[in-house]
Amino acid sequence: MKIAINTRLLLKDKLEGIGWFTFENFKRITLNHPEHEFYFIFDRGYCSDFKFGENVHPIIIHPRAIYPITWYIWFEFMIPKVLKKINADIFVSPDGFLSLNATIPQLAVIHDINFVHRPDDLPTIPRWYFKKFFPKFARKASRIATVSEFSKHDICVSYQIDPEKIDVVYNGANPYYCPLCKEDKQATKEKYTHGFDYFMFVGSLHPRKNVGGLLSAFDMFKTRYKSDHKLVIVGEKMLLTSELDLIYNQMRYGDDVIFTGRMATEELENVLGASTALVFVPFFEGFGIPIVEAMYAGVPVICSNATSLPEVAGEAALYVDPEDVSAIANAMERISSDDELRKTLIAKGQEQKQKYSWDLSAQKLWSSIEKCAISNKLL
Repeated sequence: MKIAINTRLLLKDKLEGIGWFTFENFKRITLNHPEHEFYFIFDRGYCSDFKFGENVHPIIIHPRAIYPITWYIWFEFMIPKVLKKINADIFVSPDGFLSLNATIPQLAVIHDINFVHRPDDLPTIPRWYFKKFFPKFARKASRIATVSEFSKHDICVSYQIDPEKIDVVYNGANPYYCPLCKEDKQATKEKYTHGFDYFMFVGSLHPRKNVGGLLSAFDMFKTRYKSDHKLVIVGEKMLLTSELDLIYNQMRYGDDVIFTGRMATEELENVLGASTALVFVPFFEGFGIPIVEAMYAGVPVICSNATSLPEVAGEAALYVDPEDVSAIANAMERISSDDELRKTLIAKGQEQKQKYSWDLSAQKLWSSIEKCAISNKLL
């Protein structure tokens, strides 16, 4: 088969959740299936690291698909031309965007539909685009893959999609996330927090990630318990950050918050592994890769009791209501002062992590591609 892939989110040194999903899965799929040809479609120059084998053929088409108008041009006009030119059999889109004008079978990976439930987190025009087109993409798709049973149910109910059409493909985590030795932990603390213990958040500073609530909870934790703990936040700001700035500027202990910005994976491994706990309390999440990375790193987790997160974390997390700042602060105190609780959560994390690996993810995604091919008589 000739399989075309939307790889516009494969950006060197800028991989976010969907980019990592694309990278890890198609690195494995292309290597495991040399009998098929894969066409990686980029909207800008690409890194040669993304050409995983001789059966991978990169293609660049313009314009860069970064705004609603260019999304429309790229998917509705340029993608159909490319698919026809290469005589593709299937189009796979890891970010859920499909081409309504394409005539070949299409597989959409719709990670979640947070924009249905939290539309105000998006600017007006992108919000309109998602609302108008994603129901059409879901109906147009020959098959849909998603990253949790929660998201599968949400897509089925919100868009009236037959559940038989949707496959669950969990995310994974890389094995280089692993417990650190005592010396490496101390060296990392010296580098980032002058040797002090710290909590950690990793992810984009998007409104639905509830970083503002995390900052308020940390300030409350410091005020109540007089702890020396710091808070390290790894990630880039995205959208509507004036509220976050306001919360930060009103903090009593703002000087104890370290914003690192984006961080290379090799360094993130150390920063996560040396932390007291990952505090990940979003309002809405389709999966939550940092939770699994923390399990691999042997770090306990405080996370939201909302959306997909209880499914992903199982018994390996201390759960809080993301709307309850006081509950988040109390969870920080519990996990920083109770060694037995930490050990229990870490042990349960070592069990829970067995459900998640990129090898398993690639197998599941390939199975979804095969189902799409078989139903359309390509195999």
